[in-house]
Amino acid sequence: MSAAPDTLQPLIAELPRREPPLRPVEQVGRRRRPRVAYALTALLGALAIAAAQMGLSVATTETTYRVSELTQQQRELTWQKQVLYDEIAGMSSPQYLAANAASLGMVINQSPTYLRLSDGAIIGSGKPAGYASSVSALSKGAVGNALVADTPLVTTPDATMQGTLETATESDVTTALPPPITDGLPTPTTR
Repeated sequence: MSAAPDTLQPLIAELPRREPPLRPVEQVGRRRRPRVAYALTALLGALAIAAAQMGLSVATTETTYRVSELTQQQRELTWQKQVLYDEIAGMSSPQYLAANAASLGMVINQSPTYLRLSDGAIIGSGKPAGYASSVSALSKGAVGNALVADTPLVTTPDATMQGTLETATESDVTTALPPPITDGLPTPTTR
């Protein structure tokens, strides 16, 4: 192996050397300034992207709090709607209607009279009801209704189905309310 480099040595020495042509420089050229406009554009673009991300983050956070607030408001409105449905159910109950009819002076007729629409015939005794009713809606035998026990009657706002209306104090009202619901289990209000 040492013989091969010896044989190449004369061939390499015979090759002519090429040197680049040299020429004198007549005038020194100005060095190019870096493009400041490109750098400023890139920097402003990066700042704009960062500002947009921060703005979107703030908007998303604000929207989250607004959704939470509206969810709480929806819970309260649903609770109020249920309370109103209960009040309507109580006021449309037969007990409340009978008590209001009795307070208006209406009486129950023992022998009701009906009108048959097909031929216009009167079925029943046809006598008017007396001034006293055999059934009293406010008597002890009537079925009580807890939904309207304290609701005032139509003609006499001071009277209820239970008797006279008691005025509720502010402490009774605050203790009657359910505890507030805050994204979880209801907790009692403490000091």
